[in-house]
Amino acid sequence: METAGPAEITGLLKAWGAGDPAALNRLTPLISTELRRMARRYMRGERDGHTLQPTALVNEAWLRLVDITGVNWQDRAHFFAVSAQMMRRILTDAARSRCADKRGGEAFNLNLDDVGEVGISKDRELVALDDALHTLAEIDPRKAKVIELRFFGGLSVEETAAVLKLSPQSILRDWKLAKAWLQREITRG
Repeated sequence: METAGPAEITGLLKAWGAGDPAALNRLTPLISTELRRMARRYMRGERDGHTLQPTALVNEAWLRLVDITGVNWQDRAHFFAVSAQMMRRILTDAARSRCADKRGGEAFNLNLDDVGEVGISKDRELVALDDALHTLAEIDPRKAKVIELRFFGGLSVEETAAVLKLSPQSILRDWKLAKAWLQREITRG
């Protein structure tokens, strides 16, 4: 597997966004390892017998990403943030379809503290988190984006700050407030 630095990946992303198909061909092997790592992280806590495997999740996300045209990729972190969002949507859509006739009022507790260790194990929890995150996005889009990048994208505080063009202190403040709000919203619902 090839390796490349963030600057090379950023250059290839920008060239791809500008319409260079050769850049996409060079980029694909450079980012595939990270995309698979993200998919494994997402799938780690899924229920046994889940029909979607990490490779299929990467493939589905990749197909959606390749179809995006005219994107002005800022950098590597921006690309992986969008990739994380795609994977989240794929898994949430699958969970929603499985839970369509199983919605209930049971409260549960979801821990957002261990970003690197997160594995959402139940479809209902993923749907509840997604619903709460959509509500948060209506109230405070920046805090919702911080949760999405850190929790779903696995980005560090520094990477999140770079993507959102904020200070790491602002990211930490938003992260703490958003986590508390989501915990309250999820346990209340």
